Amino acid sequence: MVYKYDFLIIGSGVAGMSYALKVARAHKGKVCMICKTSLNEANTYFAQGGVASVTNLLKDNFKKHIEDTMIAGDYISDPKAVEQVVTMAPEQIKELVNWGVSFDRKDNGEFDLHREGGHSEFRILHHADDTGAEIQRGLMEAVRSNPDIDIKENHFAVEIITQHHLGARVTRRTPYINCYGAYVLDPDTQKVDTYLSKVTVMCTGGCGAVYQTTTNPVIATGDGEAMVYRAKGTVQDMEFVQFHPTSLYHPGETHPAYLITEAMRGYGGILRLPNGESFMEKYDKRLSLAPRDIVARAIDREMKTHGLDHVCLDVTHKDPEETRHHFPNIYAKCLSIGIDITKEYIPVRPAAHYMCGGIKVDLNGCSSINRLYAIGECSCTGLHGGNRLASNSLIEAVVYAETAARHSIEHVDEYDFNDKVPDWNDDGTMTNEEQVLITQSVKEVGEIMSNYVGIVRSDLRLKRAWDRLDLLYEETENLFKRVKVSKELCELRNMINTGYLITRMAIERKESRGLHYTIDYPVHAYDKK
Repeated sequence: MVYKYDFLIIGSGVAGMSYALKVARAHKGKVCMICKTSLNEANTYFAQGGVASVTNLLKDNFKKHIEDTMIAGDYISDPKAVEQVVTMAPEQIKELVNWGVSFDRKDNGEFDLHREGGHSEFRILHHADDTGAEIQRGLMEAVRSNPDIDIKENHFAVEIITQHHLGARVTRRTPYINCYGAYVLDPDTQKVDTYLSKVTVMCTGGCGAVYQTTTNPVIATGDGEAMVYRAKGTVQDMEFVQFHPTSLYHPGETHPAYLITEAMRGYGGILRLPNGESFMEKYDKRLSLAPRDIVARAIDREMKTHGLDHVCLDVTHKDPEETRHHFPNIYAKCLSIGIDITKEYIPVRPAAHYMCGGIKVDLNGCSSINRLYAIGECSCTGLHGGNRLASNSLIEAVVYAETAARHSIEHVDEYDFNDKVPDWNDDGTMTNEEQVLITQSVKEVGEIMSNYVGIVRSDLRLKRAWDRLDLLYEETENLFKRVKVSKELCELRNMINTGYLITRMAIERKESRGLHYTIDYPVHAYDKK
């Protein structure tokens, strides 16, 4: 089947839905959103902490937020991207509220603001401890009730379409690569359909699932980054993988591991060893409120030093009623596994959380491929640099949805559908044996990435990861050419591609900077004599 849409959106988190709503109201053509599973299964849904924005002008200002972001990003961040997100944030908060998203307020009607690690002021808007779920709920209602948006749930984008599919030779040096849409797998027919578009927007979210333990859902397999890389687009800064220092340690729950929000440390939670000893004073004067990379490395070191599989977060010294009020979901979750957080320590450990790099885009969300935008976590806007400041990601997604929507609405009439695109070659079959091979390879990717390309790296570990991923790549590509396409096989391909990009860019960075820490180059860039 061939479908035609003016705007084709691949992904359904806050970035994809915000963009869909913004272009739909312009009435510039048909809008389609491709969702890998159901509309609500996105990284957005799992974000507990909140959204960073300057709203209290009596105490806070743009300059402070910009400075906090630059410091957290280890000065790799693009100042223009930082300024754009910070200054446009308040307006986009109003937009979210207008779409029906509810943020907690004080009795006087002002926003009830939290403070998180790396922020100099209280500027985090939240909804209890499930802000992401509230944003996802509000946007889903708005999207579902909009008659101009077609939602295709449980559909899987296999590849984006470029002139390569028309027989042209496309390399990384090809000056004008054009995107004409995407090949998409329909779950009902098990056929790959052709979706032609004037504008395509990649907002596939993160890639945490390439690691053994992640706060991301199992679907976060780096699809967008991998598809764009295979299409010869520019991908950047993939070595900067943020590990959330505190996911709930509960063996068996690894995709996603339950997130213990940073706001809990902002609230006064103290990191301790299981014997009660605090340890952050050895690493940073900000103690448990130090930026995530410092806290994650500190926990990693303590776990390795003492042979532990977790450390603990302690809020037992806080008022029990207040704890239950502020963190109702965390309280209920921990209680469900037999831990009363008002009386007992919470067992925590780091987990892969956020990709700071991704598909390189400009201030309008345009990638290096014409007619292709990338927004949300799969993009590299330059905002995060070497490390993401807490709660900057949800607002980045909404701001870039705005700039990408404006730019694409302005230019969509310049493009036509390319009717020469051939149908997908659907040859091959898939046997049970091959299914087992895929499952095993997925497991291997997780082990390779966690063991060799984790929080602390070395040249030897990275070389080992490279060699093993290379072998998996060859095996998987041979399988892909031979069998009928499936979602599981495509995800595996994407995971291997993404793992390769993270590893390659980690090998290329010969310094410790931001989230990339290597024992072979332990001296920070600024400390070099």
